[in-house]
Amino acid sequence: MSGTVAVVLAAGKGTRMKSPLPKVLHEACGRPMIEFVLDAARSAGASRLIVVVGYEAELVEDTLKRHDDVEFALQAEQHGTGHAVMMCADQLAEHDGTVLVLAGDTPLLRGESLLGLLDELCDQNSVCVVGTAITEDNEGLGRIVRDSNGEFERIVEQKDATPEQVAIQEINTGCYAFRCPDLLAALKEIRPLNQQAEYYLTDCPAILKSQGKRVIASPRLTIEEAMGINTPDQLSAVERVLTTRSATAGV
Repeated sequence: MSGTVAVVLAAGKGTRMKSPLPKVLHEACGRPMIEFVLDAARSAGASRLIVVVGYEAELVEDTLKRHDDVEFALQAEQHGTGHAVMMCADQLAEHDGTVLVLAGDTPLLRGESLLGLLDELCDQNSVCVVGTAITEDNEGLGRIVRDSNGEFERIVEQKDATPEQVAIQEINTGCYAFRCPDLLAALKEIRPLNQQAEYYLTDCPAILKSQGKRVIASPRLTIEEAMGINTPDQLSAVERVLTTRSATAGV
């Protein structure tokens, strides 16, 4: 089974939204924010969309069940992003094509940016492309560490970073393109050896690189696209951008 599958992470509660509603179901311009992510994945060519649910899973599933191309994987307990993707292992077992891994709370993602990651995956004969962005406003974001030749080395979360790494302005957007068999193999190797004691998906690219496989960090995304929604104020800011986009598209 070839083609592209998108895995969309949507298991979190979103405590800072100050609402019992699952974060990804908060609306932007009259639609649950996760639907914008699903649209971006579709426009990049994804024919299957696996949504990883957890908090209020039934409510998320009920909201999205009208989409024929959406299926669900349950992350009953949240042990990190890598653990979330592990919950899709059975659904991905027979897939030998590409996989996009996306966050469900990033409604400003553009399909053309995701398609660019997939194109690089193919054109550069790589097994993983990490979508990155350049920003001075890097507080709390994973940093892209490159070697002396400018090649991808690893992703370091801020809580685990050295002072030198904290200063890095190229950040991980949380968007990835993988060759599916390589993703599944790397997931088996990750361990919760970090301050959060979680299984980080961000460890998978470094594992693949350590095996001699080609991994690329690609600054194709804007920091706007990478904006994850954690507060009502951030949601309002995103709505303004979406409104502007809609008005521009209608001109």
